Amino acid sequence: MNPVIENIKSRRSIRKYKPDPLQDSELGAILEAATYAPSAHNEQSWHYTVVRNKKLIDRMSAKSKEIMALQDSDWIKNLGKNKEFHIFHNAPVVVVVSMKKDAISPLVDCSAGIENMLLAAESLDIGSCWIGLARYWFAMEGELPRLQLPEGYEPCYAVALGYKAQRPSHALPRKEGVINYID
Repeated sequence: MNPVIENIKSRRSIRKYKPDPLQDSELGAILEAATYAPSAHNEQSWHYTVVRNKKLIDRMSAKSKEIMALQDSDWIKNLGKNKEFHIFHNAPVVVVVSMKKDAISPLVDCSAGIENMLLAAESLDIGSCWIGLARYWFAMEGELPRLQLPEGYEPCYAVALGYKAQRPSHALPRKEGVINYID
Protein backbone atom coordinates (compact mmCIF):
# COMPACT_ATOMS: atom_id res chain seq x y z
CA MET A 1 0.00 0.00 0.00
CA ASN A 2 1.10 3.56 -0.60
CA PRO A 3 2.99 4.76 2.55
CA VAL A 4 1.04 8.04 2.77
CA ILE A 5 -2.31 6.26 2.65
CA GLU A 6 -1.02 3.65 5.10
CA ASN A 7 0.03 6.46 7.50
CA ILE A 8 -3.40 8.08 7.21
CA LYS A 9 -5.17 4.79 7.92
CA SER A 10 -2.93 3.84 10.86
CA ARG A 11 -3.12 7.19 12.71
CA ARG A 12 -5.12 7.09 15.94
CA SER A 13 -5.82 9.60 18.69
CA ILE A 14 -3.50 8.69 21.53
CA ARG A 15 -4.72 9.34 25.06
CA LYS A 16 -1.86 7.92 27.08
CA TYR A 17 1.68 9.27 26.84
CA LYS A 18 5.09 8.60 28.29
CA PRO A 19 6.38 11.59 30.30
CA ASP A 20 9.58 11.83 28.23
CA PRO A 21 10.06 15.10 26.33
CA LEU A 22 10.07 14.94 22.56
CA GLN A 23 13.37 15.40 20.77
CA ASP A 24 13.67 18.88 19.29
CA SER A 25 14.29 17.44 15.82
CA GLU A 26 11.06 15.42 15.96
CA LEU A 27 9.00 18.32 17.28
CA GLY A 28 10.54 20.59 14.66
CA ALA A 29 9.62 18.18 11.86
CA ILE A 30 6.02 18.00 13.09
CA LEU A 31 5.72 21.78 13.29
CA GLU A 32 7.33 22.27 9.91
CA ALA A 33 4.79 19.85 8.41
CA ALA A 34 2.03 22.00 9.92
CA THR A 35 3.36 25.06 8.09
CA TYR A 36 3.12 23.22 4.76
CA ALA A 37 -0.64 22.76 5.01
CA PRO A 38 -2.84 24.28 2.34
CA SER A 39 -4.55 27.54 3.22
CA ALA A 40 -7.10 29.80 1.57
CA HIS A 41 -5.39 32.23 -0.78
CA ASN A 42 -2.10 30.95 0.71
CA GLU A 43 -2.64 33.22 3.73
CA GLN A 44 -1.07 30.69 6.08
CA SER A 45 -3.30 32.19 8.76
CA TRP A 46 -2.05 30.02 11.62
CA HIS A 47 0.24 30.48 14.58
CA TYR A 48 1.60 27.60 16.66
CA THR A 49 2.45 28.03 20.33
CA VAL A 50 4.45 25.13 21.75
CA VAL A 51 3.80 24.60 25.45
CA ARG A 52 6.23 22.29 27.24
CA ASN A 53 5.79 23.86 30.67
CA LYS A 54 4.02 21.15 32.69
CA LYS A 55 2.61 23.66 35.19
CA LEU A 56 0.94 25.63 32.40
CA ILE A 57 -0.35 22.48 30.70
CA ASP A 58 -1.82 21.30 34.00
CA ARG A 59 -3.34 24.76 34.64
CA MET A 60 -4.95 24.78 31.20
CA SER A 61 -6.48 21.38 31.93
CA ALA A 62 -7.66 22.23 35.45
CA LYS A 63 -9.19 25.57 34.46
CA SER A 64 -10.92 23.99 31.45
CA LYS A 65 -12.38 21.31 33.71
CA GLU A 66 -13.78 23.96 36.08
CA ILE A 67 -15.90 25.33 33.25
CA MET A 68 -16.68 21.90 31.82
CA ALA A 69 -18.14 20.82 35.17
CA LEU A 70 -20.77 23.57 34.80
CA GLN A 71 -21.96 22.62 31.30
CA ASP A 72 -25.37 21.22 30.40
CA SER A 73 -23.96 18.35 28.36
CA ASP A 74 -23.66 15.33 30.65
CA TRP A 75 -20.53 13.89 29.02
CA ILE A 76 -18.70 17.23 29.21
CA LYS A 77 -19.91 17.83 32.77
CA ASN A 78 -18.79 14.35 33.83
CA LEU A 79 -15.33 14.80 32.31
CA GLY A 80 -15.02 18.15 34.09
CA LYS A 81 -15.82 16.54 37.42
CA ASN A 82 -13.55 13.53 36.88
CA LYS A 83 -10.47 14.06 39.07
CA GLU A 84 -8.44 11.58 36.97
CA PHE A 85 -9.19 13.20 33.63
CA HIS A 86 -6.62 15.54 32.08
CA ILE A 87 -7.80 17.24 28.89
CA PHE A 88 -4.32 16.82 27.34
CA HIS A 89 -3.98 13.25 28.61
CA ASN A 90 -0.77 14.27 30.44
CA ALA A 91 1.12 14.76 27.18
CA PRO A 92 4.52 16.44 27.62
CA VAL A 93 3.86 18.84 24.71
CA VAL A 94 0.76 20.83 23.83
CA VAL A 95 0.65 22.89 20.67
CA VAL A 96 -1.95 25.64 20.79
CA VAL A 97 -3.13 26.46 17.29
CA SER A 98 -4.28 30.04 16.78
CA MET A 99 -5.93 31.62 13.79
CA LYS A 100 -5.60 35.07 12.30
CA LYS A 101 -8.90 36.78 13.04
CA ASP A 102 -9.22 38.66 9.74
CA ALA A 103 -8.16 35.84 7.41
CA ILE A 104 -10.41 34.48 4.65
CA SER A 105 -10.83 30.98 6.10
CA PRO A 106 -8.75 30.72 9.28
CA LEU A 107 -10.48 27.78 11.00
CA VAL A 108 -10.14 25.62 7.90
CA ASP A 109 -6.52 26.73 7.43
CA CYS A 110 -5.69 25.82 11.03
CA SER A 111 -7.53 22.50 10.75
CA ALA A 112 -5.42 21.59 7.72
CA GLY A 113 -2.28 22.47 9.70
CA ILE A 114 -3.45 20.28 12.57
CA GLU A 115 -4.06 17.32 10.27
CA ASN A 116 -0.53 17.73 8.89
CA MET A 117 0.79 17.69 12.47
CA LEU A 118 -1.15 14.54 13.31
CA LEU A 119 0.05 12.72 10.20
CA ALA A 120 3.66 13.87 10.63
CA ALA A 121 3.59 12.70 14.25
CA GLU A 122 2.27 9.29 13.22
CA SER A 123 4.99 8.97 10.57
CA LEU A 124 7.54 9.44 13.38
CA ASP A 125 5.70 7.00 15.71
CA ILE A 126 4.76 9.87 18.01
CA GLY A 127 1.33 10.00 19.58
CA SER A 128 -1.04 12.88 18.99
CA CYS A 129 -4.56 13.94 19.85
CA TRP A 130 -6.57 16.88 18.51
CA ILE A 131 -7.99 18.66 21.58
CA GLY A 132 -11.16 20.70 21.24
CA LEU A 133 -11.87 20.91 24.98
CA ALA A 134 -9.10 23.49 25.34
CA ARG A 135 -11.65 26.03 24.08
CA TYR A 136 -12.94 26.34 27.64
CA TRP A 137 -9.56 27.64 28.79
CA PHE A 138 -9.23 29.84 25.70
CA ALA A 139 -12.48 31.59 26.70
CA MET A 140 -11.34 32.41 30.24
CA GLU A 141 -10.61 36.06 30.79
CA GLY A 142 -7.04 36.77 31.79
CA GLU A 143 -5.60 33.41 30.72
CA LEU A 144 -4.63 34.02 27.08
CA PRO A 145 -1.75 36.42 27.80
CA ARG A 146 0.12 33.34 29.09
CA LEU A 147 0.35 32.19 25.46
CA GLN A 148 2.06 35.37 24.22
CA LEU A 149 0.09 35.27 20.97
CA PRO A 150 0.83 37.74 18.22
CA GLU A 151 -1.63 40.61 17.81
CA GLY A 152 -4.70 39.67 15.78
CA TYR A 153 -4.69 35.92 16.57
CA GLU A 154 -7.02 33.83 18.69
CA PRO A 155 -6.63 30.17 19.69
CA CYS A 156 -8.99 27.62 18.20
CA TYR A 157 -7.63 24.15 19.06
CA ALA A 158 -4.75 22.37 20.71
CA VAL A 159 -2.80 19.24 19.87
CA ALA A 160 -1.33 16.91 22.49
CA LEU A 161 1.97 15.31 21.46
CA GLY A 162 4.20 12.73 23.10
CA TYR A 163 5.66 9.27 22.89
CA LYS A 164 2.94 6.64 22.87
CA ALA A 165 2.27 4.76 26.09
CA GLN A 166 -0.58 2.90 24.38
CA ARG A 167 -1.08 1.59 20.88
CA PRO A 168 -4.67 1.26 19.74
CA SER A 169 -4.77 -1.60 17.29
CA HIS A 170 -7.72 -1.10 15.00
CA ALA A 171 -9.67 1.79 13.56
CA LEU A 172 -13.32 2.00 14.46
CA PRO A 173 -15.54 1.03 11.55
CA ARG A 174 -15.95 3.79 8.98
CA LYS A 175 -19.47 5.02 8.27
CA GLU A 176 -20.90 3.75 5.04
CA GLY A 177 -22.89 5.78 2.56
CA VAL A 178 -20.74 8.91 2.92
CA ILE A 179 -19.54 8.97 -0.68
CA ASN A 180 -21.53 9.39 -3.86
CA TYR A 181 -20.44 9.79 -7.46
CA ILE A 182 -21.91 11.99 -10.14
CA ASP A 183 -20.54 10.97 -13.55
